[in-house]
Amino acid sequence: MRRRSLLGLGAGALAAVPLAGCETYRSNDAVAPVVSHAPPSASGDAAAAPPVTEGGGAVPFEHGKVMLGAYVDLKGMGASAGIDLRRRQLGRAERIVHRYYSWTDQLPVSLGYVSTKSTLMISWRGPEYKDINGGAADKLIARAGKRMAQRKRPTLMRWAWDMNRDFYKWGGPANNKDTKGYIQAYRRIHRIFAEQGAGNVAWVWSPNWNSRPGEDWNHFSNYYPGDEYVDWAGISGFAQTQSPGDMFDEFYATYASRKPIMIPEVSVVDRGGSTKPEWIGDLQEWIKAHPAVGASVWFDTDTHPSSRENWRIDSTAASLAAYKAMSNDPVFTG
Repeated sequence: MRRRSLLGLGAGALAAVPLAGCETYRSNDAVAPVVSHAPPSASGDAAAAPPVTEGGGAVPFEHGKVMLGAYVDLKGMGASAGIDLRRRQLGRAERIVHRYYSWTDQLPVSLGYVSTKSTLMISWRGPEYKDINGGAADKLIARAGKRMAQRKRPTLMRWAWDMNRDFYKWGGPANNKDTKGYIQAYRRIHRIFAEQGAGNVAWVWSPNWNSRPGEDWNHFSNYYPGDEYVDWAGISGFAQTQSPGDMFDEFYATYASRKPIMIPEVSVVDRGGSTKPEWIGDLQEWIKAHPAVGASVWFDTDTHPSSRENWRIDSTAASLAAYKAMSNDPVFTG
């Protein structure tokens, strides 16, 4: 399914199942205490903790390497043609192929355009929390988990992304500020997938860098499901004038000592001249300077109906050259 109705670009933003047998969480998916969500103090012990060198569950983090991938949806092209164009332009397959699915969609057991050199990442949208936490969706979730198990290949699962924004039915603002309800729903899905044998799924938890509303209750850390339920900590951002550090530094400081970091959606507004290729170069250098980052996934599209922005990597020849330079960097061949 295309991303079309799934992304809302706001003016300011834009072993895989470790506790499968733990009855403490299997019984009712209650939100039990987890590791502190507070960002580390600059002078505290957490700030001094080294970044992770392993993790990622069924899609393992390789220290010193970055998986460079994309959501590719280009005007006049199907998914297969668009992904093939990028393969020819970059000289290699996308390391991560990112696709979007609605809550009631049948999740894919196989996709012909995902090569053996690529890992599929599914962004699966959600309903309101009550539709999950009350048990009404258990059969739907079990069917999805069974299909993921049937894939047999390692697969990234990114459920209910950007939950700290106000434009999705699965966001905290649309659910009476119930951040614990989000955690409970995430854990319930995780548990049911484990029961279906979907140990090939790696779980990507993925807020947006820019919470809306920007109130304390809606800070991304309040939605964290717990280390036992997250394989990759993801943070997305669509830059206007912000640098990569403006968007991602706080999140990195909070989670890099605990989880490998992914940037599951990233792009930049082209403000003319060399701004876009320069920003791509800045992203390349920011990632290289932050060794817990193990994946970056470009939002490579010009089809989103609510945005006139061309997020494609080849929107200009200079932008494509900058992106190819990142793709050819040995760090980004992971």
